[in-house]
Amino acid sequence: MAGASNRDLAPGEWAVLALLCEQPGHGWALASKLAKDGELGTVWSLGRPLVYRSLEILQNRGLVEPTGSEPGTRGPNRTIFSPTTEGRDAVALWLSEPVAHVRDMRSLFLLKLVFTSRANVDPHTLLARQREILAGAVEGLTGRTDELDETQEMLVRFRTESASALLRFVEGLLDVTA
Repeated sequence: MAGASNRDLAPGEWAVLALLCEQPGHGWALASKLAKDGELGTVWSLGRPLVYRSLEILQNRGLVEPTGSEPGTRGPNRTIFSPTTEGRDAVALWLSEPVAHVRDMRSLFLLKLVFTSRANVDPHTLLARQREILAGAVEGLTGRTDELDETQEMLVRFRTESASALLRFVEGLLDVTA
């Protein structure tokens, strides 16, 4: 799968890598944490086959490596994966970067906030940078309804309200972390 090595990591792949940065583990344990009823499932869920595919992608990119095994409860031994130095560096950078699009706030930004909290990293810089991006989005959308048809106007209003609500959310988190 040549395209997988050139594209940005998907949210589930970031989640797997960030979990491994917390603690080395095997696919079954990672899948349990990312299951809909797992500890991260309310923010991001990933089925077991996609967890194993994520591990394969991360290993192919040199972000994780097998570092041991443990007996499976029913079946073959389970391979334990750990992040490489490159993997740890990638997660640290990923957690420090705001998301570029309002549409990514629910998935990537919340995921970043959760992993920032789990790593006891101060989110203030991330939140401040995200506020700048959202404020720019709101400013760019405000007043853009001139000369639009009814459908376009409705979509711009929706995007403006969504970006404004997310800006208030981020500003509220900044107040809490100040």
